[in-house]
Amino acid sequence: MNAIDNSKVQAEEINLRLLLNVLAGDKDAPLVFYYDGQPVKPGYHITEVKAGRFSALDCGANPEDWTEIFIQLWDIDEGERTHMPAGKFHAIIRKVTEHVELDSNAKLTFEVSDGVRPMQLYCAGMPVSRGGAVLVALSPRPASCKPRDRWLAEENRKAAACCGPSAESRCCA
Repeated sequence: MNAIDNSKVQAEEINLRLLLNVLAGDKDAPLVFYYDGQPVKPGYHITEVKAGRFSALDCGANPEDWTEIFIQLWDIDEGERTHMPAGKFHAIIRKVTEHVELDSNAKLTFEVSDGVRPMQLYCAGMPVSRGGAVLVALSPRPASCKPRDRWLAEENRKAAACCGPSAESRCCA
């Protein structure tokens, strides 16, 4: 049995390539991540970047296979620091690639902690340039049932194909 590629199931998430492409166009702008309704503190650090290849069996007995990149953010205040420029983030990732193979199309997960609360997992939304800064919203990464996620994605695809503008007269009431 072949492993199922879930990279298309959560299409609203971005990968590392997309994030770096956006940041490359705005290297001097402060990079501000938002999570739990708040921006990271200006002194935040990228404490670790790691890549992993995973093989698993989901709850439907389907083999799963994916790569994932984890970027760990330490959300702290540190002196008079300002938010990291997008170019510095870009340079850190470039430095990591000298030592660790990063699949730029891999699932991207942010691990965030303030050093007191336990680390939480987040996925990144599309970066937005606003007010001279690049803003990246991080959303909690929920547990999911992959067979159900695939079924819902297929049902949504069918509904869009059936009820799109050109198909409206065929199957939509």
